[in-house]
Amino acid sequence: MERIRMTDIIPLIGIPEPKYGRVSYNVPCPCCDDNPHKKHLNIHLEKDVFRCPRCGFSGGVFDLYAYYAGINRKNAREILYARLNLDSDAPVRKPKSYAPIDVVPECPITDVDTRHDTYSALLSKLSLASDHRDNLLSRGLTEEAIARLEYRTTPVIGNSALAKQLLGEGKYLPGVPGFYHTATGEWSFIREDRGILIPVRNPEGKIQGLQIRRDNVSKRKFRWVSSVGKKDGTRAEGWTHMAGPPQETILLTEGPMKADVIHFLTGQTVLAVPGVNSLTQLKPVLSYLREQGTQQVMTAFDMDYMTNPHVQNGYYSLAALLSEMGFQYGTYLWNPAYKGLDDYVWQCCYRQKNR
Repeated sequence: MERIRMTDIIPLIGIPEPKYGRVSYNVPCPCCDDNPHKKHLNIHLEKDVFRCPRCGFSGGVFDLYAYYAGINRKNAREILYARLNLDSDAPVRKPKSYAPIDVVPECPITDVDTRHDTYSALLSKLSLASDHRDNLLSRGLTEEAIARLEYRTTPVIGNSALAKQLLGEGKYLPGVPGFYHTATGEWSFIREDRGILIPVRNPEGKIQGLQIRRDNVSKRKFRWVSSVGKKDGTRAEGWTHMAGPPQETILLTEGPMKADVIHFLTGQTVLAVPGVNSLTQLKPVLSYLREQGTQQVMTAFDMDYMTNPHVQNGYYSLAALLSEMGFQYGTYLWNPAYKGLDDYVWQCCYRQKNR
């Protein structure tokens, strides 16, 4: 008897095909996803199973076919053999060989309105440690600005309790990076290295994701809050961050904290990419800004741009994108004794205030 695989029935039931090389992918759940952009149903092609972490809809090949075809599962095998012209007396087909892997089901990312609502509620339950407050004050921010920006210290205990409180308030956790199911089946928020939580906002001010400025590290000081690799967790994306409203001329820099500080000190609108070579989320934001009247983009990357070929390559890619989209553009330069524009502006402001 030939074995019927998940790949055999996908064309029959009308769900999207997987991308080439993928053994696991997500599609809209027919039981609980009321929006085609939400994709909570995970289909695993190697194991021939499916599962929705949101509503629990799960099973194997015949279960999925029976549901979509609207037939009794008992009849699914016989009907499929007929539809696929398979010989029930033929030897069993061996499945494609894969290297042994421990596959963890993940959730696709949910919409920005939901992420903003959940993250806002999370941040309202957290506080900012005194050493982190002092760090932000030393950058030129005021107490009022720090409160408005909603910076917080990463939670180190009670992460499952936080998730439970959020669920009790009706907040949505599946598909929000940082949240996942523990081994006991409870939702929890990821436990990360101690550091400052930084809300990363879109042009409308909504929180798309969170970054962490980690304490006492020299490499990869900034990292995304993500629950990738955790059960029903979600990966973060390389979102841009915007500080200030759309203006005719904006600055473009690297890192959301740097953008917040520059905007606070200068009043200029600052758009931040997560890295000089992380431009995947930039084009849609630039399109939006162009519609809002932005005409010129001035880059303000750290001054190692002058000597770092890695940064220079990223700048060349950015310049090509800006030119392609019809923006005027240029580059701000300053005293290289100050690495970032935020450092330079703050030192100038500080000196002027103390003359």
